[in-house]
Amino acid sequence: MSLSPAPAEPITPDPVREVPDTLLTQSWLDLSFLHWATDPADVAPLLPAGTVPDTHDGLTYVGLVAFRMHRVGWLRMPGIPYLGTFPETNVRLYSVDRHGRRGVVFRSLEASRLLPVAVARSAFRMPYKWARMAIHRDGDTISYTSSRRWPGPRGARSRIAVRIGERIEEPTALEHFLTARWGMHNAFFGRPVYLPNTHPRWPLHRADLLHCEDELVTAAGLPSPAGPPVSVLYSPGVPVRFGRPVRPGGLPTP
Repeated sequence: MSLSPAPAEPITPDPVREVPDTLLTQSWLDLSFLHWATDPADVAPLLPAGTVPDTHDGLTYVGLVAFRMHRVGWLRMPGIPYLGTFPETNVRLYSVDRHGRRGVVFRSLEASRLLPVAVARSAFRMPYKWARMAIHRDGDTISYTSSRRWPGPRGARSRIAVRIGERIEEPTALEHFLTARWGMHNAFFGRPVYLPNTHPRWPLHRADLLHCEDELVTAAGLPSPAGPPVSVLYSPGVPVRFGRPVRPGGLPTP
């Protein structure tokens, strides 16, 4: 499925490239990563032109990632405390382009602030959705709820709860593959875009899935997951910088 002779860049827990110019800053906090394995052929038609599914041992993955976006800021200005801070849940796929750059592709991104959703959709062509959302932490248990408001399907819901376990000192190759992604692939008016990011190494924890009632994966055009996720991880989070794309790109998230 390779598009060019360029080999895929290595999977590393630390950034694979420098990001000298800052386009956006933000922090991703209290993240829960749920992943299901899937056949690359099932998701290939959903990726932007110029990319193919990125694989690990012949499989690719569908990710459901819930977290708190914190203080989105432009350039090197301070992050915005209210409009730039909100719960988010995204459905994402894994991609690699003809230059060997690995990334993620977002099929949907639920967020609880209408203005950032409207800007991301209109200016950057990102599939953001406005939703009623909440995050609740009780000891070592964290829960996320979301109900879509606009656009449809109105009422598409997600309810996730995980119990946070011990810190992972040595993540597996698969755990690095699913979390250490140093860019985003998107299409901007039909033209492929790659937006690089950089952040410290993920602090990852084991997590037990207590509850998952989700309609966002199927609302994003993907088959309903068969069985429980093959990987459940938690991270307290990282600060993030996004660099400037070669062409105009979209509002970044993890």
